[in-house]
Amino acid sequence: MPHDRKKKIAIIGAGAAGMSCAATLANHPDKFQVTMIDIESHTGGQATSISLDEQKYGASWINDGVQGGSAIFRHTFRFFRRYGYEPQQVKLQVSFGKGQDNFWTNVFPSPLVDQHSRGIKKLGRVLKCIKYLMPILGILPVKVILRLFRFSDDFNNKMVLPLLALFLGTGNQTPNVPSVLLERLFDDPQMKLWEYDPDTLLPNLPEMYTFPNLGNFYRDWAEDLQRKGVEIHLQSSVTILERSKKGVVLQIQQQTSDGEQAESVSSPETFDELVLCCPADEAKKMLDRSATWREKYVLGGVKFFNDITITHSDSDYFQKIFEARYDPALCAQATTKDRKEQIEFAEQQPRCEKDGWVGFRPMYFTHSFESDPDKIEMGFDCSNYQHQFRERLGVGSQPLPLNEHVFQTIFLNDQQKDMWTWNDIDPSKIITRKWWHQFGHRWQHYLRVIPGMMFINGKNRTLYAGSWTMVNMHEIACISGIAAAYQLGAEYDHFDDCAEDFFAKYLLVCHGTRYKRGKNKQT
Repeated sequence: MPHDRKKKIAIIGAGAAGMSCAATLANHPDKFQVTMIDIESHTGGQATSISLDEQKYGASWINDGVQGGSAIFRHTFRFFRRYGYEPQQVKLQVSFGKGQDNFWTNVFPSPLVDQHSRGIKKLGRVLKCIKYLMPILGILPVKVILRLFRFSDDFNNKMVLPLLALFLGTGNQTPNVPSVLLERLFDDPQMKLWEYDPDTLLPNLPEMYTFPNLGNFYRDWAEDLQRKGVEIHLQSSVTILERSKKGVVLQIQQQTSDGEQAESVSSPETFDELVLCCPADEAKKMLDRSATWREKYVLGGVKFFNDITITHSDSDYFQKIFEARYDPALCAQATTKDRKEQIEFAEQQPRCEKDGWVGFRPMYFTHSFESDPDKIEMGFDCSNYQHQFRERLGVGSQPLPLNEHVFQTIFLNDQQKDMWTWNDIDPSKIITRKWWHQFGHRWQHYLRVIPGMMFINGKNRTLYAGSWTMVNMHEIACISGIAAAYQLGAEYDHFDDCAEDFFAKYLLVCHGTRYKRGKNKQT
């Protein structure tokens, strides 16, 4: 290819990975001609927003796909701020389980915590074992580690599995995730969320960040990319006709609003490189017969599950499933100074603060099924969690009555929907339903998929990006897109040491490329 000709890059998928890749390539308009294609009618992938009746619910919008993240989401936040969108800090309160025998929280001690005091202390020792024996113990599924160290089923199902499921989005596949993720949650500087406490397990209200209006943000981001020369085809399907030394030949076809193919078909177009920023199973299907055995092996190792999120205002249902209010009967004895302070905080009349709430106002919820205790349902009280609701109330205000809140209940893995309680939600109070296609963080994923990425990335003029390449986080999706662009010859724009370190680790693991600080890849 002549050096004075721009590389033609096709990006399939306009979620966080595809947009990040396109944005990084667009910084070099003299080097790249970028085309991005997505089957959906909007950019952002699962990062979506919906409109609300502001008079009825206290906010005019809600993020219903991606809720927020921690301080490590530096690339994500940088993209937000580039377009005037600011993530908002919140002190996270969590409610696990329902009823005196099942409930616990990070806000105050509960009888369940006292009941499992020996298990909590043992867990601290096991976390250290996993850390120091990482290559051996780290890859083992959590369920195997818990059985190996002889934890009780009650402790596993009520405390360990819900904790891991909620914050990694691993859902009902949590028993199968590698134990390294549990250890990282407490110890990794870039993933750490909790301070381990041998008394109550979770003693802190971690600092999280809620996202701005994602629908508006992705709209503005897409408009800017188009101004920079990125060609965006939404509501379009792609057929890969050929991948060879000569390039990648694609057929792009517009879809109608009902998902049918439009009558007009564009002529095949040849690109120099292809970046697949779509789920692994879709990528494998799209490659079809052109997929190599390595691609089939790696992409085929990603297991996906169908979940549904129901956004609603049925407070009776929500309180029946989760513990959404403070109840003194759920509180353990104030046997230490720290416990006394926690209980005093929880007992206060709730009042709004810029970064959350004083008093017990939980935001994340789980409950397990009696018939199958290692399976769970998850929920959010969005009115407590997302910042736009608090902004409308104002600092120092009392909360809205629970029957005016907006909730989300997440039902995991439609293969087990006979256990779901979704039929108990009042249909008249349902705001929206959305299905999601989520990958499971099974231990096999970390033994087969992640180590295999470097052997398929960059081969056959094809690169891969998306959160499925490592961990289900918006930040990983962004980093994966930037890494793909970097491998194509775009520069990594250093802005933060921790962000650069995170990027370097991803690049090494998923591309087999060692990033040297301050030096960009030469092509």
